[in-house]
Amino acid sequence: MGGWEERMEKARRLHRPSLDDWEQDNMHKRFPSFLKEKIRQQPNYTCFDPNKSSQLKEEQLPVVLDAATLTREEFYKYERESIPAVIRNIPAGFDGGEFIGAWPAHEKWQLENLLNDESLLERKFKCGEDDDGRNIKVRLNHFLNYTEFNKDDSPLYVFDSNFDDDKVADRLLRDYRVPSYFKEDLFGLVSESRRPPYRWFLIGPERSGTCVHIDPLGTSAWNTLIQGQKRWVLFPPHVPKSVVKGRNLIREDEDDEAIHYFMNILPRIKREARSLRSSEKYENFCCYEFTQNAGETIFIPNGWWHAVLNLSHTVAVTQNFCSPRNFDKVWMKTRSGRKRMAWKWLCRLETEYPELYRRARAMNAADGFIMKYEAQETDKEREERKRKEEKVRRREQTRWDFDCPAQDRGTPSKSSNKKVKRTHMNSRATVSP
Repeated sequence: MGGWEERMEKARRLHRPSLDDWEQDNMHKRFPSFLKEKIRQQPNYTCFDPNKSSQLKEEQLPVVLDAATLTREEFYKYERESIPAVIRNIPAGFDGGEFIGAWPAHEKWQLENLLNDESLLERKFKCGEDDDGRNIKVRLNHFLNYTEFNKDDSPLYVFDSNFDDDKVADRLLRDYRVPSYFKEDLFGLVSESRRPPYRWFLIGPERSGTCVHIDPLGTSAWNTLIQGQKRWVLFPPHVPKSVVKGRNLIREDEDDEAIHYFMNILPRIKREARSLRSSEKYENFCCYEFTQNAGETIFIPNGWWHAVLNLSHTVAVTQNFCSPRNFDKVWMKTRSGRKRMAWKWLCRLETEYPELYRRARAMNAADGFIMKYEAQETDKEREERKRKEEKVRRREQTRWDFDCPAQDRGTPSKSSNKKVKRTHMNSRATVSP
């Protein structure tokens, strides 16, 4: 053993030191029949509801939309109602109902092209964490060889959020742009160093995936697939965690990786839901399964449980975001989960989004929530902060006046401000478990 094999073996030992045999369940042999019998022969969009005779609901979820005709205002209706969606044709160049140009990633991120990308092959990407939470990184050329030849039950998975750290990898940021449907990310008001990780470059070998989860801090997510196929299962927010995890259905000697979840645990959950459908535990239970194809973007509203399995080798990009339409839920989570960031965020909201600032204050007042860092700001500090924010605002106004023709000048909208501020996540006038 040498070269990529030796390096990937070390990465596997660091990621799961207690697992002696990564091929113990022979998933690489069982997987083809699973694909043929359980995936390929089924309708692409299915709903399992044990209380209905038909497994195809009248209202299909997720809704299937096309960026060639979908306006932002039309999408916002689905976002407000927390309806999952599949949006087609974004990387092909459509956005907001018009053609604005294909993403460079549409071609550059094909695996055969990545294999010839000398500027990236020697760069290291995160493919796991050790028991102490430290990142495990490997060179891209090693990982691509592993992707092609591994027989692991649940392979390692490039899930890298720091690809803007250097001049080589930050090229990836220019290879895609955030779809306009998700561009208004309120976490962009705080610094990149202060906000939690929110965007990831993904390379997933066949059989890899992410276990069932909800996205952090009440955020929503989007995921654009460039190559391959991903299998998704979604559970509405009202389905209890204990049910979607299926903990009581996992055998002692059984793993609970994504592939085990889709092949073993999820079928058991559905069988138990059917047999106990009249019980309180499975009251209103349902789940939605579908396959995401290359060129499709998945929108996952906040609070929806989801798991993902790579049916083939995949390349994708995903981001979490907070918009004015999911702000209330995100604020409730962030004020207690990220206390210092929440205070900084609230201060910026007061200047940039006064209405959301008032909503946050009202939510705090309604349940008597006291922000940890608020008491530390004296009147003098508050005046100084507001003076600095006003100075920044005026500088940006001046820059806006300079950039715009005289006949177009006026009070800039929030969207105009976003064009000049670098606080938003993609200053490139720029890719979602």
